[in-house]
Amino acid sequence: MSAKAIREYHGKKMLGAWLSKAADDGLNTLEQRCVQITDACKHQADYWNELASNNPWLRQTRLVVKPDQLIKRRGKAGLVAIDKSYAEAQNWVLARMGVETRVEHVSGMLDTFIIEPYVAHPKASEYYICLQSHRGEDEFLFHHQGGVDVGDVDAKAVRMSVPIGVEATADGISDGLLVNVPAGRRPQLAHFLLALFRVFRELHYVYLEINPLVVMHDTIAVLDLAAKVDETAHFLVGPKWGDIDFPAPFGRAAFPEEAYIADLDSKTGASLKLTILNHAGRIWTMVAGGGASVVYADTIADLGFGAELANYGEYSGAPNEQQTFNYAKTILGLMTRVKDPRGKVLIIGGGIANFTDVAGTFKGIIAALRAYQDELREGKVSIWVRRGGPNYQEGLRQMREVGNEINVPLHVYGPETHIVAPVPVALGVRDLASLPEFDEEDGEPQRKKPKVGMKRNHSSFNTTPEDEPELPPPAAGADASDVEQHNGMVAAADAAADATAAAGHNVITSSSSTRCFVYGLQNRAVQGMLDFDFMCKRDQPSVAAMIYPFTGNHYIKFYWGTSEVLVPCYSSMAEAVEKHPEVSVFVNFASFRSVHQSVCEALEYSTQIKTIAIIAEGVPEGQTRDLIRRADEKKVGIIGPATVGGIKPGCFRIGNTGGMLDNIVMSKLYRPGSVAYVSKSGGMSNELNNLICRNSDGVCEGVAIGGDRYPGSRFMDHLLRYQDNPEVKMMVLLGEVGGTDEYEVCDAVRTGRISKPIVAWCIGTCASIFPYEVQFGHAGACARGNSETAAAKNAALRAAGVHVPETFAYIGEKIKEVYGQLRSEGRIVPREEPPVPMVPMDYNWAKRLGLVRKPANFVSSISDDRGEELKYAGMPISEVFSENLGVGGVLSLLWFRRRLPAYATKFIEMILMVTADHGPAVAGAHNTIVAARAGKDLISSLVSGLLTIGPRFGGALDAAAQIFTKASDEGVNAAHFVSDMKKKGQLIMGIGHKIKSLDNPDKRVEIIKNYALEHFESNGILNFALEVEQVTTRKKSNLILNVDGCIAVCFVDMLRSSGAFTPAEVTELIELGCLNGLFVLGRSMGFMGHYLDQNRLKQGLYRHPVDDISYIGGM
Repeated sequence: MSAKAIREYHGKKMLGAWLSKAADDGLNTLEQRCVQITDACKHQADYWNELASNNPWLRQTRLVVKPDQLIKRRGKAGLVAIDKSYAEAQNWVLARMGVETRVEHVSGMLDTFIIEPYVAHPKASEYYICLQSHRGEDEFLFHHQGGVDVGDVDAKAVRMSVPIGVEATADGISDGLLVNVPAGRRPQLAHFLLALFRVFRELHYVYLEINPLVVMHDTIAVLDLAAKVDETAHFLVGPKWGDIDFPAPFGRAAFPEEAYIADLDSKTGASLKLTILNHAGRIWTMVAGGGASVVYADTIADLGFGAELANYGEYSGAPNEQQTFNYAKTILGLMTRVKDPRGKVLIIGGGIANFTDVAGTFKGIIAALRAYQDELREGKVSIWVRRGGPNYQEGLRQMREVGNEINVPLHVYGPETHIVAPVPVALGVRDLASLPEFDEEDGEPQRKKPKVGMKRNHSSFNTTPEDEPELPPPAAGADASDVEQHNGMVAAADAAADATAAAGHNVITSSSSTRCFVYGLQNRAVQGMLDFDFMCKRDQPSVAAMIYPFTGNHYIKFYWGTSEVLVPCYSSMAEAVEKHPEVSVFVNFASFRSVHQSVCEALEYSTQIKTIAIIAEGVPEGQTRDLIRRADEKKVGIIGPATVGGIKPGCFRIGNTGGMLDNIVMSKLYRPGSVAYVSKSGGMSNELNNLICRNSDGVCEGVAIGGDRYPGSRFMDHLLRYQDNPEVKMMVLLGEVGGTDEYEVCDAVRTGRISKPIVAWCIGTCASIFPYEVQFGHAGACARGNSETAAAKNAALRAAGVHVPETFAYIGEKIKEVYGQLRSEGRIVPREEPPVPMVPMDYNWAKRLGLVRKPANFVSSISDDRGEELKYAGMPISEVFSENLGVGGVLSLLWFRRRLPAYATKFIEMILMVTADHGPAVAGAHNTIVAARAGKDLISSLVSGLLTIGPRFGGALDAAAQIFTKASDEGVNAAHFVSDMKKKGQLIMGIGHKIKSLDNPDKRVEIIKNYALEHFESNGILNFALEVEQVTTRKKSNLILNVDGCIAVCFVDMLRSSGAFTPAEVTELIELGCLNGLFVLGRSMGFMGHYLDQNRLKQGLYRHPVDDISYIGGM
């Protein structure tokens, strides 16, 4: 959603904070004192005293108090108290706080109020002012007689428009708006309105109404204010807005679950929306896609069940499994909270996805169904699933299985079924037997197919493949004429593109030679475009290059059929344009934060770039309108924002339009048909591809202009192109509630500018059943007035001569009817159906579908990053932290694949601590210091030190563990062990120290030894090593058990006594070198410390002094 209403309190605070900064000389004092009262006033004893203490004026002036909950006509409803003392205001609020109140046809709970000074004023000082944004301008509405009795301002007000990119002036406002204002007051009012206009634009308001605005002497007071801001502009001006909220419309309670889903939505690139309409409702929906969500709500309302519709919402943009689970469990929790003796209905619907793995998103829903299976059975819930798109067969199969598993009635349907066909069956309007379910064996409905010549039963809710218009069978020897047939189609498409280009349309009509730049590293989208190109037998890829400013120039490898090609990726748009002068389309995948800058840069090359597609959702309306203005000036066409793109079968497609290859084949988008469509919804464009294919000879071209209020190109821009394209014989328009662009189509049909037949429908007809404003899936899907409702626009289109079905459910039937008429008149001559092209399936996708297998190049058993959460040896990372495993616990998971006891993980951490460093003089530290002083980087210096670790420095741990363990296990006497080692001429690893001795013990050894003796159940190896120490120190006092030896023997005892390993496993771990690994890990901390220390001290290159070297000659 884009335009969101804000509270009057926040609107006045914003004006108070920013009007003076936006004003030229002449703006007088603005009354901006006001306070907000919440339901805390009923619970906090000192609430009112503290409020007055912080705002002394409350006790010093007369007051006005009123609810602040987006309630219209509060005065007429008796909800404004005027000229009250502070005590009276308190009593007035407390008498209404938390009380259900009816305003016209809506009832709701009062919970937020605003108190402000009472401004006594004469009636003649009241004015009406409204600012509202439009596509190409911002508009003033002004009336010199404001107040509650202002009446029909649309008819009375003086209007003045300020084009985008043009600044208003005080003189222009005075001359254009204030002709009926006393001359002496005009300068003051004109300067105020100028500042107001600047704030309106700067803070991204989309609507701002003040009535009345009181102007007296040197004071201006905003008595009543209603405002909406563009929510998507938060990243631009959020700090200027301050801490504002977007309250639900009065009469619709705000649920914590809605806030929860809104929070989830804010943390993901996917789209998750939820609005509770009737928490006790019997019919619940969980729909994928903004346009699809409206279509389902429409159908439920059209069938007479609008009052029982419980929620409105959508999930789209490929949410991951955890996000889908959270979304689904929220809906299931709400749905099962209130029982209905008739049972409840859950519709899990959606259109044909472009790129979302349907089975993948269903995993989260399936997990939620399992979690709520008891509640679903108790609530007598029936579930109806309809979906299409990538991997939908597996998704529907899994859904059917979970229904059987949890013993809940669950019915599944695929893309062979009309998108809303399950709705009347689910609601009992139609018989279950009338709608065959999906057959996972062949992807078709579970029913016998009619014999040739058998009379078919046509159903508008279920257009299946056998209902398709008959096409001539392939001619004999068609294979030999494939090239000729393809060339004929290409030539016709290219000629049509030339014809429309000659007509001067801003958006170009693609041909087989159209090429583009793709902005952003969207490798999957590019590969999809190249697969489509190959399928359409293009001579070269449609993607000439990619542009990504955050890396250097490079090449990216893609498949071209079974071959591989390199596509250049440039960091500079200028370089890309220079090297590829044939490119005319710019497909922009930049994020909503950066899309304005990147499109502005592309417009600098308007002599070459003629069409720009903006994929991003959430682009602020102010930025979009600025881009539209710039593009219009340069005669460049824009598709989007918030679009999936467009497709020209047989020629070119933008991004993911048309979905994956199986959907391209199913909808026959590899060759042109006779029907062109334009749609607001990108998700519904695939449904149109499907419907048009099943009810005509297919799509000639299709464009999704985007769901924002101000799309870069409008319906008329594309319908006029189609009108001028001789290959297009009929058109389909899918509009929606909000905006007035459909009325231009009506005018064009009435005047004859458009003469080709149009089948049209505007979704959002369900809006009329709600007593309050509901924002539907797209930012522009909200009516500002009756003329913008879907019902009004459908009626206008029908009256103009457009073919408008009774409901969306019948649009396929209407397409078939018009197509059949054109064919019977000879205006459409079916072409020979070409063979279905073959494109190799991507290996990764085939693997996901279970079609291929191959041995892995790597095997890992210690960690897994594939799921929703990183796992160490099977333990989720969140549990690692919640259970406070520490570094020792993480090491035990990653090194030993075991969770060791707390005393063991503590011991591991002690080892790391005592081995971290032993001063700058030891070999490893010395090497690290020398490398650091030579200017080497941290990693090089660290490696220099680590390479000194070996049998003579720090690498004795493994050997010490092995020899002490072997001798102890064999029961060898300590004295005999020492004697035998001497006879063999072998050093006893872990015995001896250059400095430490019995008289000067190593504190590190004492710490390790005492901890082991206190915490380990068995210390057999340590005790044997201490016996050996008694023998060796009799010969020399420094032949002590050193820190390496102590760590080694204690570590073996720890592993053996932990209960986590068998003796054989302990032996294997020692042989693998894990003890030396502990020394390496610990000492790395010290080496890095020395590196940082040397650089911090700015030490120069080290040269060893010559007097410390013995130069020996003559050898």
